[in-house]
Amino acid sequence: MFLFLSKVLDLLLAPLTWALLLVALGWTLRRRTTLAWSLVVLASAQLLVFSTPPVADSLMRWTEMTAPRTFVANETYDAVIVLGGVMEQRSPWMDNGRDLSGAAERITRSFELLLSGQARHVLLSGGLMNPAPGAPSEAEQLAAMLKGWGIPDDRITVETRSRNTHENAVESARIVAEHGWRRVLLVTSAKHMPRALGCFRRAGLTLDALPVDYRGGSPTAGASWLPRASDLELSTDALRELAGRVAYRLQGYTDD
Repeated sequence: MFLFLSKVLDLLLAPLTWALLLVALGWTLRRRTTLAWSLVVLASAQLLVFSTPPVADSLMRWTEMTAPRTFVANETYDAVIVLGGVMEQRSPWMDNGRDLSGAAERITRSFELLLSGQARHVLLSGGLMNPAPGAPSEAEQLAAMLKGWGIPDDRITVETRSRNTHENAVESARIVAEHGWRRVLLVTSAKHMPRALGCFRRAGLTLDALPVDYRGGSPTAGASWLPRASDLELSTDALRELAGRVAYRLQGYTDD
């Protein structure tokens, strides 16, 4: 039930959804011309605001600024945990399932740690929300990618049951205990790190954090205010993550 409600919440937290709902409401009230047009103007205005670079960057910076970074550069970790969200789920069969999303730094940074010997093993955590028959899980796709890059199979562990951050933490804690790993590093996007780290701590793991994939731009006096679809997406991602933190706290999934 929580998974279903979280997807509904994701939809409702999108500024584009707000705009469509306001326009739909305006249409139903079209006989009240002034109110109807006011709703349409409000829909356009909020869509415009969230599509501008200064607003989108500010929201994302605010989301990322609390991401802890406890990674120790000269430490050798028993394992690095990489969370899902790296693959584009809409096209699992394209390019042998190797269609990377904007969060690709999660896997590339972890690969660098494995290559340099700073991490002995990698735990890839992530299944598919609605898997098609025979479709590989995200963790399996990432494992194939790492093997193609030269990482030996005995250094790779996959966890394919989890469908969200809470389940990532629960399933990963079980695997870490089974392997007896003591020094563990968590790698995920900066916006996601506070919620993820809280989930892993609630699951009983003590681990270091390495946030990557920073997306909030630096504030500049001459920043453009021209709306862009990419900035609307950035604003939406930030709003969803902030709401996710609240929902996870209320559900008791995180100690953050």
